[in-house]
Amino acid sequence: MLRKIDCVMVPVTDLEGAAVFYTRVFGLHELWRDDAAVGLTMPDTDAEIVLHTMTLEPDAGVHYLVDDVPAAFAAYRDAGCAVRTPPFDIAVGRCAVLEDPYGNAVCILDLTKGRRDTQTSA
Repeated sequence: MLRKIDCVMVPVTDLEGAAVFYTRVFGLHELWRDDAAVGLTMPDTDAEIVLHTMTLEPDAGVHYLVDDVPAAFAAYRDAGCAVRTPPFDIAVGRCAVLEDPYGNAVCILDLTKGRRDTQTSA
């Protein structure tokens, strides 16, 4: 079962410049960062905006939280979703990308490794 939107992945070419822009213009606050991404928070939700420089499928922006990616992946595949990317490891757990019968990406992730350590940006 899809539990909630965990994050919205936003591709950028300049990670530092985008982080400055999104915090200054949209009032977001930095939660965490690594070499390829910066997680930002909004005041009324725990869903994150993740600015990133990774190569993802163009329509793979919204990532839904599930309890267990391998189990959800199998259930969704058996229910008629096509497989785009089978389960793989990410920093916080596992992720996979399926496709609904209408051609839309359904990106799922779990937090089986736990959330990232958050930090307050200066």
